Amino acid sequence: MKIAIIGCGNMGMAFARAFLKFDLVRKEDFLLVEKSEDRMEKLSSFQPGVITGVISPQIGEYDLVILSVKPQDFTSVSGALREVMNPGQVVLSIMAGVTIQIIQEALDHKAVIRAMPNTPAMLGMGITAYAASPEVEMNQLRKIENLINATGRSVFLEDEDQLNAVTALSGSGPAYFFYVVKAMIEAGKQMGFEESVSALLVKQTMLGSFHLINTADKSLDELIKAVASKGGTTEAALRQFEAGNLDETLKQGILAAQQRSKELSKG
Repeated sequence: MKIAIIGCGNMGMAFARAFLKFDLVRKEDFLLVEKSEDRMEKLSSFQPGVITGVISPQIGEYDLVILSVKPQDFTSVSGALREVMNPGQVVLSIMAGVTIQIIQEALDHKAVIRAMPNTPAMLGMGITAYAASPEVEMNQLRKIENLINATGRSVFLEDEDQLNAVTALSGSGPAYFFYVVKAMIEAGKQMGFEESVSALLVKQTMLGSFHLINTADKSLDELIKAVASKGGTTEAALRQFEAGNLDETLKQGILAAQQRSKELSKG
């Protein structure tokens, strides 16, 4: 498969690196379009494929066109892209909040897949949910699913509207996780630890806890109970969390992110 990537920021390059790492695409079959001269210079050192700063008719020769520009920049590239697309191509968009219908109308192109990855995709440990227009054929969908899975795992959604919830839950999710980790590290510093020691304690705790969730034959409530002995230190912390409605605050924050995603999707 020949692939053109429009916009080579962190996520665009995460996809490119994953495809190359698993030999899913040859370097000579990559076309990278990037307007930033600084980023083009960095790309040249990486040498992932053909690099250009302009949208040209050459794009029409590629099987898959990945849109990874910022949503607010889509309008500035869609006009030129519309002129060079051909009907046999598939468009894969990883732009947050830009619907399949908007992309179809802007590009005058029907075969569109919209995906929402998250930043762990840069390590091959992401989760990407995606939806497709009816014009995307099953064999095309399977090929692109294989490509997406190179960045981690994927979930196909029949209802595109659910991508707003995905954006709030897993798309923005790493930031929530980092927020909690930061607060825990700060608490450690307040208790007298050097930042490096506090960070080590917290990060290893998070890593080990993740593996417990994945391997232990227990529910989350059971895992909490196993740590929180009656009248102990963990119970004291949990009581404080409950008094501050921490769980409800987190849930309301995620729902606020979903609402904002809906607003962005409407333009």
